[in-house]
Parts: sequence; C-alpha cells; structure tokens
Amino acid sequence: MLTTAPLFGAIPGGPEMLIILLVLVLLFGANKIPKLARSTGQAMGEFKKGREEIEDELQEMKGETDTTGETDTTGETSADGASEPEPEIGADADAETETN
Repeated sequence: MLTTAPLFGAIPGGPEMLIILLVLVLLFGANKIPKLARSTGQAMGEFKKGREEIEDELQEMKGETDTTGETDTTGETSADGASEPEPEIGADADAETETN
C-alpha cells in the first residue's frame, strides 16, 4: 500500500518553532519583530475586511437577481420581466420552400 507524503511536510512542533524564532531574531533583530507582527496583523485584518465586503456585494447581487423579473427557459428576460415568445422556425422554413 502506497502512502502519499504531505506537500509541505508536517506542521512544525516545538523545536522547529524555536529554530524559526531564532532565525527571525537574527534576520530582523529583536526590535523589529513586534513591528513586523503588528504589520502582519494589520494586513490580515485588511484582507479579511476586503473579503467580507466582496462577500456582501455578492450576496446583494444574488438577492437582486432573485427578486427581479422571471426568466424563461433560455434565461432571457424582457424589460417588464415577462418572457417573450420565440418565433417558430419550422413554419418559416416551410413557407419559403412552398414559394420557391
């Protein structure tokens, strides 16, 4: 039986997180880590806010399409919401062949 390996490996545990924290301190310095964490948190907040705004707009658009005019089988609606009958193609074709 074959088992697949996770794409990014396992979730880092205690020792791995300690090594990552040590590398961050060496790269950015102890003074900049709180600033980096704060800006990351603000960016995540802005991303969440933008996502919620888009979801709200999609819900509004979905609500507008549900309450507007009835659609016919082709998905087209007229200006007043009533569907328009489609012309019969077969009758026109028969009339043309009889006149020729």
